[in-house]
Amino acid sequence: MNTNKKIIVKLKSPKMKFSAGHFTIFSNESRENLHGHNFTVQCSIETLIEENGMALDYNIYKHIIIDICNQLDEIILLPEKSPHMRLEESDTYYFCHFFDERMVFLKRDVKFLPVANITIEELAFWMLSVLLSNIKNEYIRNINAIKIKISSSPSQSAIAKWTKQKCLQP
Repeated sequence: MNTNKKIIVKLKSPKMKFSAGHFTIFSNESRENLHGHNFTVQCSIETLIEENGMALDYNIYKHIIIDICNQLDEIILLPEKSPHMRLEESDTYYFCHFFDERMVFLKRDVKFLPVANITIEELAFWMLSVLLSNIKNEYIRNINAIKIKISSSPSQSAIAKWTKQKCLQP
């Protein structure tokens, strides 16, 4: 491996996106109305160019991200770890209790994420952790850093970063 050739590979694809409903919780009494976004995802990988002139097989990373996006597409995202919400369920429905409200969702329309809030910040760290858990050790050994960027609009995005030297835990 030629250690003099550091490179950043950026992954962006029309398939690295998802449309999802959510609401952001601001406090124990305040939240946004339920609405949706067309989220886009980008990935940057800092690595070294190998003797064969390649840095990595980027399709491995792209396919994992696309699969994650497909799991989030056309669904309502709810946070499992919010201290301001209480969740119940029946055979067919989820009941979300927030302050003095009770929201009812069909189970087939909801995906719970292990986060405190459905924000681009939390989504970026969550997606980075899922990506890292799906990458085999042999594909990460020469990587110095991975960044996941999630955008909810052209003017709003968040970036989560993992580095080999200092792992930022999602």
